[in-house]
Amino acid sequence: MKTVLKRLLVFFIGIPAVIGIVYFLPYCSHLAFNIFVVMFSAIGALEFSIMLQKKQILVSKCEAVILGALAPLSLTLTISFNFSELALPVLIMAAALWALSTCAFSSTNKMETAVNRLAGIFSVLIYPGFFMYWLIKLTSLENASIIILMFLFITFGTDSAAWLFGSLFGKNNRGIIPASPNKSIAGYTGGALGAMAVAASFVMLFPNVFSSRFEFLPIVAEALILGILTGTATALGDMAESAIKRSCDVKDSGKLMFGRGGVLDSIDSVAFGAPVFYLLFHLFFIA
Repeated sequence: MKTVLKRLLVFFIGIPAVIGIVYFLPYCSHLAFNIFVVMFSAIGALEFSIMLQKKQILVSKCEAVILGALAPLSLTLTISFNFSELALPVLIMAAALWALSTCAFSSTNKMETAVNRLAGIFSVLIYPGFFMYWLIKLTSLENASIIILMFLFITFGTDSAAWLFGSLFGKNNRGIIPASPNKSIAGYTGGALGAMAVAASFVMLFPNVFSSRFEFLPIVAEALILGILTGTATALGDMAESAIKRSCDVKDSGKLMFGRGGVLDSIDSVAFGAPVFYLLFHLFFIA
């Protein structure tokens, strides 16, 4: 019953809020949405750093917030405010220099943990920051509102269909992935079908937005490929974060999101799916 309530809250509050931000606030290349992504990336990185501390991998909270925001923020500056495209490599180089410098000037008794600290800093920089970067890349595309909604609905569709199929047909086929023992083959199958259904629906509902690059492939077939591969990536994102939490012996990444644990628990699928969706969309639909 609690699971159903959580999903109803997401459906009636979370999804309409996201749709409103994407569709009704497209100004400055979706600045409002971009800020939303930067904030979630920063908080997700903070939660990740707190989990890493349980493994004696020390990244300060302030560092984690900055590192998590770095990649999506640099792209936001480029897309929404016409900053130079050099913003990203410059900021990343600054982060790398900071990481290496702080290790070099560490006290003698901390030298043994310098490599752990470096690994932690670069991990927090990449996940979720560099993954969420690709979500902001979607705002640079023509018809960005429809494309962003397509991706988000594929993610929601994968998750919802996986839960439904897993609940109905997954009783005897669970435990195939050690990191997510409650997930089932039926759930993963349902998630893939849900992702494909959403992708095909968007292509048919908005024919003016999607123009195929390949004459030998029907546009619906391209949508199905995009859907199943994006859906697979979102499922992998959920499994990867589950593995991290199990390694750090925590149930949820945090408590900020009512009924869903932490921010990282809510964006893990989105983070993994965004680069796959963007690259496939670029391959199939951008001449």
